[in-house]
Amino acid sequence: MGFFGAGRQARRDDAELGKGVWRRAHDRFRRGLDRFHQMLEGVEEEASHAEGGPGQHYSALVPVADALADLLPQVRSIAARAQSIAPSEGMEIPTGTGGYLNDVHRELSRAGNALAAAAEAVAMVRLGAGDVSGVVRRAAIVHEHVTRAGELLGESRQDPA
Repeated sequence: MGFFGAGRQARRDDAELGKGVWRRAHDRFRRGLDRFHQMLEGVEEEASHAEGGPGQHYSALVPVADALADLLPQVRSIAARAQSIAPSEGMEIPTGTGGYLNDVHRELSRAGNALAAAAEAVAMVRLGAGDVSGVVRRAAIVHEHVTRAGELLGESRQDPA
């Protein structure tokens, strides 16, 4: 069942996101989100072994993780909209009026990279070498990039072309 469900999801992703740059930007974000949650689970495990229960860091990071997870549908929507405007099946970012699609892709890529940096910051918290405020700061950067990508795509869709 899981195998067939994964196959159906892959076909749905191909239809909605294509196989090009928009799909890769979405998948990069999703992988970063998975990594963030893996690191968060490690913080929980470390806290439960050290203190006998979930720690202060874990409790502070859960809302950050939830807020980042809430961005995934927005990233998917942006990537799907971009794919419908300018389909991509390869490595090239499709051209658009004024090069705005380059900017949309850049913001999605930066969001994925910032999410990876946030996951790294969680790992540093887990090791006792970082602070929760660093994770919060990096998560805010992720939000900014996703918001900007949506704004760029929305602004460009409203312009008469």
